[in-house]
Amino acid sequence: MKLLTELFPYQQEAVDKLIHVKVGALYMEMGTGKTRTALELIQRRLEAGKVKQVLWLCPYSVQRDLPELLREHAEELELIHIAGIESLSSSLRLYGELLTYVQTAPTYLVVDESLLVKNPFAYRTKRVIEISKHCIYKLILNGTPVSRNEADLFAQWYILDWRILGYQSYYSFSANHLEMDRDIPGKISRVLNKDYLARKIAPYTYECSKATVLTLPGKVQHNEAFWLTNEQQAHYNEVSEVLLNQLDDFHPETIYRLFNAMQAITSGFGVAFNKSQTHNTLFQLIKPEDNPRLMKLQDILGAVGSEQVVIYCHFTQEIMDILSILGSSAVPFYGELTQAQRHANKTAFKAGKTQYLIANKSCAQFGLNLQFCHNEIFYNNDWDWGTRVQAEDRLHRAGQTELVQIYDIYAKDTVDVTILRCLARKERLSDLFRYTIRSHNKSKDFVKAALFGHMEELNGKNLSTKDGI
Repeated sequence: MKLLTELFPYQQEAVDKLIHVKVGALYMEMGTGKTRTALELIQRRLEAGKVKQVLWLCPYSVQRDLPELLREHAEELELIHIAGIESLSSSLRLYGELLTYVQTAPTYLVVDESLLVKNPFAYRTKRVIEISKHCIYKLILNGTPVSRNEADLFAQWYILDWRILGYQSYYSFSANHLEMDRDIPGKISRVLNKDYLARKIAPYTYECSKATVLTLPGKVQHNEAFWLTNEQQAHYNEVSEVLLNQLDDFHPETIYRLFNAMQAITSGFGVAFNKSQTHNTLFQLIKPEDNPRLMKLQDILGAVGSEQVVIYCHFTQEIMDILSILGSSAVPFYGELTQAQRHANKTAFKAGKTQYLIANKSCAQFGLNLQFCHNEIFYNNDWDWGTRVQAEDRLHRAGQTELVQIYDIYAKDTVDVTILRCLARKERLSDLFRYTIRSHNKSKDFVKAALFGHMEELNGKNLSTKDGI
């Protein structure tokens, strides 16, 4: 392998620290170049004769595009074998092939986006652990050590070496560090002895954020509101009453069902129930050309002009509706497309052959480097702040030279308002609901206020953000 690009000083600092240990973690925020840093560590081991080959596990959505990213920094990459992490969940054949591969020669194992293996009970995690037992040199890559709490650390560090944390099972880890919620089964209420965990991983960890190592242009936030049509508003009120009556504080799926249904209505869809009202399906409530959310999108695109734009959607049908309006000037990027289709559409957008890339946020959170573009629109949001930040950083990363213009489209006096408030506070809406329900003992009143964007009236908190949200 031959490296083509130079390290930034902070990347060199990471290499200088981790070159002295056989296993390590690069917790470097998106856009800071953890891939280039990993290649340097690999090259040093190859040159020293410590390893003969590399197994690079990455998100399935990145698998096809990763070679292109690696070729930006290195050539002669034949020794690197790439496989999708999620595929290990279902493919026994792939698992067998990779297990054989790492036993044929000394192998450097890289687990890219290691939070994908944070669940110690998942098949993919168990299989990565078995593969890792045959690799002396190992590296995990992620933007942050945890997504929710320090319980995320156990499986990632077990892959590297169980002796670092000192626990051979999740149960012993849990007994020493996790306090469970008495009211909500399976929910962690508190993490204990955090200092111990930090001390144990510190010698093997390099961590950096964009704010500390990069000088980037800022982000400019625009909140773009619209009103539901009379038909939408009536349907919104009707469906909310049905689902509120089915709300169960101890069954989170009833909350998710409520959120998704109400969000769908704000996007122009209708909710139909079966006779027992236990199951609902979506249908097109209003035509795309009459959809006020889509009209607001067209207003924003008109103001942006001829510049390229990334549009993030929550529902796949939203992507279809936008494509029906924008036509050949737009290409989609979502999970139902094949890897080849997604790659072709991303390449067309990157080459400037299309003006708009319409993406599902969950699909686009990994492996998209779009710093050549500086406009992004969140056509609709979910309540996951983590994936929201990842989506923003597809554009706001090393190489960006312009202010990144971020537009949030939301329906006034609906759950959209509450979601934006939660995102501004870096909270998950479902967690806030469960906490406040338990604290205030008035679940339906609280949820109803949240559905109509008036949550602060019940919990006494100032949740306002810019532009009157």
